[in-house]
Formats: sequence, structure tokens, C-alpha cells
Amino acid sequence: MTDSAQLPFAGGWIVPRLQAMHYGSGSVGKHLLSSLPSDTSKAFIITGSSLLNKTNLISQVESLLGPEHHAGTFASIKQHAPVAQLDDATKIIMKDSPIDTLISVGGGSPIDAAKAISYRHHEKNGKYLHHITIPTTISAAECTAAAGYTDSSGTKVGVFKPELFVNVILYDAIFAKETPQKLWLSTGIRALDHAVEMQYHPTASAVPARTMALSAMSQLFKYLPNSKKEPENEEYITRLQLAAFSSLYGLGLNLGGGLGLSHSLGYALGSPYGIPHGVTSCLTLASVVRFKAEDPENAGKLARVLPYIGQSSSGDDREDAVKVGDAIDALLKELGLDTTLTQHNVGEDQIPKIAWLATKTEEGKLYDGVVALVKSKL
Repeated sequence: MTDSAQLPFAGGWIVPRLQAMHYGSGSVGKHLLSSLPSDTSKAFIITGSSLLNKTNLISQVESLLGPEHHAGTFASIKQHAPVAQLDDATKIIMKDSPIDTLISVGGGSPIDAAKAISYRHHEKNGKYLHHITIPTTISAAECTAAAGYTDSSGTKVGVFKPELFVNVILYDAIFAKETPQKLWLSTGIRALDHAVEMQYHPTASAVPARTMALSAMSQLFKYLPNSKKEPENEEYITRLQLAAFSSLYGLGLNLGGGLGLSHSLGYALGSPYGIPHGVTSCLTLASVVRFKAEDPENAGKLARVLPYIGQSSSGDDREDAVKVGDAIDALLKELGLDTTLTQHNVGEDQIPKIAWLATKTEEGKLYDGVVALVKSKL
């Protein structure tokens, strides 16, 4: 079923506040200083300890900023952005009133942390901070106005404000080359997760959201295997960064609630069990696609993916949607990313909890379907 079969065929797109996106090797050196909001800006770097201690990337950013722009570096952001670390960083920033800019360097956790810190900064003094991000993974956290972090109970919490959308994205292959290959590839599956779930998200616009996401799927299926074979190839890295951007940016500010069932399961598995979100997508996406294939409307939306991933249509929506799920499984095997919940120390006794976290119910067709899906991943 195509969108045009759903009458009336109408929609819209709410444009995010992104001011600029630069890509290509060396883009940080070329564009970082011009991305600051003023000649007198003071910038605070948000990152993780691995990038600080195991690479020279953070020192490069600090050197580019120089003493006139570098106000400090906070390198204690851990996976899933625990709230205690956000509190520590916010306190430091609040003590230095000239700080007007955050520079996040890393994957989804530092990017979400910077957004959450800006949100907290606004709560305390009424001002959001200018946000420049240098992503080193392809999970596309830079492409939404949502910020996720983990509260003191271990539950993932989200905030959504249009003002939290980043101001400038700098995709630099030189920075991304430092990312371990498994992390890089698994976050590519996270981007694929965004693109697939965009096809049946209720508020995703036909253009640009779904068309950009279809393009992203084509690029991810092509360049993830290429990148696995040649991890130092900067063209492949850059093309995957742009695919990640296309997987999610097109949704703009149309996000109303969660992105889809695979993402809901990802949150249920992520912070509660310490599983990175790239890996949660490896666990859930293909199975969710096959589950969605049982619904005729969703099957039609998923079936149109086939030509973008190099396969031909049979004309049967359900059959074609199932083929999409099977193709995702085949891609995971090719990348060496197929995994199980048992490998992540999640046992059968956790299934009711996971199903409830993902569906917020304890009965019904969706709950039963999720229970079966999770059980199949043990």
C-alpha cells in the first residue's frame, strides 16, 4: 500500500533549527571556529574518557579552540548518559557564566548528554546553549531534538524541545576512524533502525522523512559491508555518516512519542541491561519487521523498501515485508553482528519485564507478540 492510497494524501514537515552541516575529512579543522556563535564565544567540550585518554581527538579540538575559546572539557560521560554525570557537568558550566557553547564529541551518549545539559541550563537561567557536535558513530543522535539519559533508578528518561536540536554538525572521517569497528558497524544498524521505522511512523512526512530514509537504507546496505572490508576508507566513512543523517534528520520536529517498536524494545533492553543501542537494534530490528509484516498496512509500507536494498518485489506485501526482515538478518551476519540476548546475560525470566517496558501493558496482542519476539532472541 502506498501513501497515495491513504486518503486524504496530506502531511507536513516542521523544520528543525539546524544551522549547518559540514562533511568530509578535515571538516572539524575547516569549520569549527566559524561554527561558534560569536568571536568571543566560550566553548565547553562534552565527551567520554576513551576519546580523551586513547586518542588525540579531544586535544585537537582544544588546540583549535585555543585559550580564547576553550572553557573546559568534561570527559566522564558514560554509556546511556547517567544523570549524575549530567548534574556534575551542569554545575561546572553554571559556575562559568561566559560559556555559551557546548561541543559534543563522540557517539549518542555525549551528544544526548550535551542536549540534556543545555535543557538543564535553560531550566536554571532561561538560556539554551549553542551546540556543535562532532559525531564519531553513526547512531544519528545529532538528528533529533530529543535527549535521552538514565535516571538514578537505571530507567531511560527522555526530554524533547525544539531548542535542543543541535546548531551545527561536523561529520569528519578523520575523527570517525578512531571508532572501534564493531561499535561503528553496530551504530550503522541503529541508523538502519531509524530508517526502517520511519516508514511506518505516524507523523513522518512523505518528503523529506520517508524519502531520505529510503535513500539511507540503500547507502547503509551498500557501504556498511564496504566499510567492514576497508575500515580506513574515508569515503566510505563519510558516505555512512551522510546515510545516518538521512535516516533520521528528515523527521524534523514531527517526532510525536517514540519512533517505533524496535526503538521501544531498544530502550527496554538498553540502560536496564547495559546493552549499547547499536547492539539493541541488531537484536530487535529484523524480528520487529517480520512482526509488522503481519499487519497489512505496515506490510505495504515495508514492502516498498525492497528495491532500495537491491531486491525485487513479488507483488505480495506481506511476503515482501518479510523479505526485508530476512535481508536485515543477512546483513547482520555479513557484518558479524548477529547476536542473542543470552550472550548479553539476559535470561528468559526477564521477558515479562522487557515486554512491559516496551509496550507499557501486560496483556493483549502487542504484548503477546513482543513476548514471542523477545523469546526468539534468547
